[in-house]
Amino acid sequence: MKHTEFRIGIEFWCNGRRWRCTDVGTRVVAAISLEPLEVEEITSPDSRVGAPTRRRYTTDDPSWLTGPPYKVAEVLFDEYDLEACSLDPEDSAFDDRATG
Repeated sequence: MKHTEFRIGIEFWCNGRRWRCTDVGTRVVAAISLEPLEVEEITSPDSRVGAPTRRRYTTDDPSWLTGPPYKVAEVLFDEYDLEACSLDPEDSAFDDRATG
């Protein structure tokens, strides 16, 4: 894709993953991944005595994708990464030059 094709909110594909554009800068595009997320939750005991517990899980909860600010990290795509982006998932084959 070309830089001029990106708009905030547009969904696109890169490296076989689905992304949503969150900002379009002068030279880069910011986006969040729409793929299921791996989360690590750390909880301390109520009494504050003892070791914290850790729990890992995968989620596709849409509330993580609402923002800004987002609960997930935004990724920057530069001019080289944009070449690997597409509106069609079939055209988004893995390209090791791309950020995603």
